Amino acid sequence: MTPEKQLEIIKRGTAEIIGEEQLLEKLKKGKKLIVKAGFDPTAPDLHLGHTVLLWKLRDFQELGHEVYFLIGDFTAMIGDPTGKSETRPPLTREEVLKNAETYAKQVFKILDPEKTVVVFNSEWLGEMSAADLIKLASKYTVARMLERDDFAKRFKEQRPIHIHEFIYPLLQGYDSVVLKADVELGGTDQKFNLLIGRHLQREHGQEEQTCIMMPILEGLDGVQKMSKSLGNYIGILEPPEEQFGKVMRISDELMWRYYKLVTRVPEEEIEKMKKAVEDGTLHPMEAKKRLAETIVKTFHGEEAAKKAREHFEKVFSKREIPENVPEPAITIPENPIWLPRLLKEAGLVKSTSEGRRQIKGGGVRVNGEKVTDDTVKIDVLKEELILQVGKRRFARIKPENVKVEQ
Repeated sequence: MTPEKQLEIIKRGTAEIIGEEQLLEKLKKGKKLIVKAGFDPTAPDLHLGHTVLLWKLRDFQELGHEVYFLIGDFTAMIGDPTGKSETRPPLTREEVLKNAETYAKQVFKILDPEKTVVVFNSEWLGEMSAADLIKLASKYTVARMLERDDFAKRFKEQRPIHIHEFIYPLLQGYDSVVLKADVELGGTDQKFNLLIGRHLQREHGQEEQTCIMMPILEGLDGVQKMSKSLGNYIGILEPPEEQFGKVMRISDELMWRYYKLVTRVPEEEIEKMKKAVEDGTLHPMEAKKRLAETIVKTFHGEEAAKKAREHFEKVFSKREIPENVPEPAITIPENPIWLPRLLKEAGLVKSTSEGRRQIKGGGVRVNGEKVTDDTVKIDVLKEELILQVGKRRFARIKPENVKVEQ
């Protein structure tokens, strides 16, 4: 493959590249690139937002380059201050290691394990002496650090900035020095940290890395960055049916971003589908089902993706079910719970008596199936449920939103 064609593949879906010309020169020389991306194990599960970088790493693998998946077990104990208005609470070593254990298994849903070098930055950062750290800190100034948007904002608002938060980007940059990275990947919010990597490489007499910034993937709300703490995420280890259902909840407009950033569907095919939706020859719901099926297939296989689609079409594709179904947090006396009581706790009926009347009258559906037995009990901790009373009252009961009284 020509260097120009390689670069075209590398650039697909990127937001910004710094050092593109030097990258092309290395490709022209036939250099096997050292490509690095770091992930701090601050939570046990990866979500689709993380896969934006993972797919780009996979591109480099398929082009024959060397990929380093860096687990920031040392830096996670500091906490990346990027985008934070307050100092992050530090994680314990035990919490970090527990989270890190799950990462390798998850990333190989996308990365080729035979072409991936997994490294932990505690291997070198944990060996640094106080003198080493002071020497590293001497490579950058406070004035330059305060040029960073989140630090500048906190400084202006007189919010605390702790010294260790200044250390974080230096340590991330030093990772690039140790690995002699030719390329570092990160989200657009990581630009400052990636540029420090270039600066430190130059200070250490190395050739500067190319910085590739990938777009930030919006979560289910379509507004904020996908995040587990915000509850707007799709976990890559979530069950197939839940994964499929969550994808179906994103907006029609956001769907195309997901296609481009978290699937390998060719851009020409995406544009063809988009045009078909615009001219009315393809329903957006069908395009979204294809997206959901593609994502589930990546993490669970073809058979699971097929079954997840069948489940969705059986349960959720009723035209009378609205897109924004309320998701109440409920407390129940026991599980399984008597259905009339569940309807009451979900706010769909005023009393269990009304619930029984609605059930006997054929006005209650659970996951699209009519229920006429008013003695039935429902397991609400097994899977997500859609409750319907009449034509207009709905509730989505999610296991994580249910508390069972002790």
